[in-house]
Amino acid sequence: MFVDVVDSESLSSVESSHIFQDPTVAQRYRELYEKTQYECRHHFDPDFTWTEEEEAKVVRRNDWNVTFWAFLMFTALNFDRYNLHQALSDNFLEDLNLTTNNYNIGNTINLVCFLAAELPSQLISKKVGPDIWIPTQIVLWSVVSIVQANITDKYGFYVTRALVGALQGGFICDVCLWISYFYTSKEFTFRLSVFYISNPLSQILSSLLAFALLKIHTAALPEGWRWMFIVEGVFTLIVGIASYFKMPASAVQTKKWYRKNGWFTEREEKIVVNRVLRDDPTKGDMHNRQPVTPKELVKAFFDFDLVPIYIVRLLCDLAMGPVSLYLQISLRQLGFSTFKTNALTIPSGIIAIITMFIIAYISERFNSRGYVMVIIPLWAISTLIPLRYWSGALKDPWGTFALMTVMLGHPPSWALSISWCSANSNSVRSRAVSAAVVNMFSQAASIISSNVFRKDDAPLYHRGTSQLIGISFGAVFACLGASLYYQLRNKQKTKKWNLFTEEEKEEYLKSTTDEGNKRLDFKFVH
Repeated sequence: MFVDVVDSESLSSVESSHIFQDPTVAQRYRELYEKTQYECRHHFDPDFTWTEEEEAKVVRRNDWNVTFWAFLMFTALNFDRYNLHQALSDNFLEDLNLTTNNYNIGNTINLVCFLAAELPSQLISKKVGPDIWIPTQIVLWSVVSIVQANITDKYGFYVTRALVGALQGGFICDVCLWISYFYTSKEFTFRLSVFYISNPLSQILSSLLAFALLKIHTAALPEGWRWMFIVEGVFTLIVGIASYFKMPASAVQTKKWYRKNGWFTEREEKIVVNRVLRDDPTKGDMHNRQPVTPKELVKAFFDFDLVPIYIVRLLCDLAMGPVSLYLQISLRQLGFSTFKTNALTIPSGIIAIITMFIIAYISERFNSRGYVMVIIPLWAISTLIPLRYWSGALKDPWGTFALMTVMLGHPPSWALSISWCSANSNSVRSRAVSAAVVNMFSQAASIISSNVFRKDDAPLYHRGTSQLIGISFGAVFACLGASLYYQLRNKQKTKKWNLFTEEEKEEYLKSTTDEGNKRLDFKFVH
């Protein structure tokens, strides 16, 4: 899956010129890396060369050791996040005497705690290192997930939802920042797409596991959903413990007492480091154990140039979120059994995996984000309108299922929005914060989504669906507007830059106080 992409990208990176061929620029960044005590600085070498085959080899090794393990950790998170959906098909609400409004409150609590933990988690990760913090998160929330098997009322439901959300918050942005240490920006979108396969794939696997786990009934635990929480929580706990040994802090820190040879030879380490720095020199402007200061946090948090992406993520996620949250409930209301309901959630996940890779490829092929992401709300509009106005929604359950499956098979916004933020941050500080903030907007969308479909609007939810259609149209304009905004900003920068003489340009590069994406020599991806 990775080989074709790697070969084409490695060919261009080996043969093309790079920013450090200018001695002045190379010296400026060498001094910066020393100042920040960047952990890979001893491998920085503007004159270092390597072959296409060598580059392809180290990228494949990163794919296995970094991307695959990140995917596995995310799958562990998703098992503990999505198993509640499977529990709904096993009379979870009835067993605990909960209403759909109680379910909405529990989801809201979970998402608020998840959102609130995003930035604090990212700051902790930057201080202690993702290789320590991420496994710790996984272990802690897996314990809470197992404890969910013992809840007996709505208060236990609320408390465990809060704890799971608080402990999972920040995980995604922490892992995405860790992945970015090993890849160029062009490779990053595709790897994030592989990482995000976990979302739909976990729903598929969780549905398949539910066939077996929900059939377990014992005297001590008569409900199958309790066993599902235990078994999947134990799986997550194992992944968390293993992650302490599988996650190095950086490409030059893979050698440990339990991994004496590391992932790379010294030459391969230099290839990994230099190819990443030549693509984005700012990836060395912080040490991976260097925390973001409060001042830097505020500056990055209020970076107005990233707001268009945040708005796009909010509206795109919100357009489909309520339908996804209520899929199992809707299928049960249509008369499908517990096990048939779980099986019927699988096709939409498969379609979503395919469409996510398609738009990732299109985005990289045409180096476009906003114009590609507009596909998502247009997809939403084309399916929400028939769902809202179709008179046979309750009379034809299979037709309704087919329409919802096509709707939820839309290409997700996750990978494109995070890679877009990463590309337009132009510094580790801003990248660390923006990864958290874009996920906060996603969680805000989920919070709103949990309250769009209300009990008084059941079972067709016409009011809520009409609201989603309006939101989808808003998302279309947000995607197009974001792309146009970045094109305008690039024109403004180019105009100022072209007014400089060659001497002024050189002086700017040496002494400017502009940082990150505010530098005139930086161009936004649109």
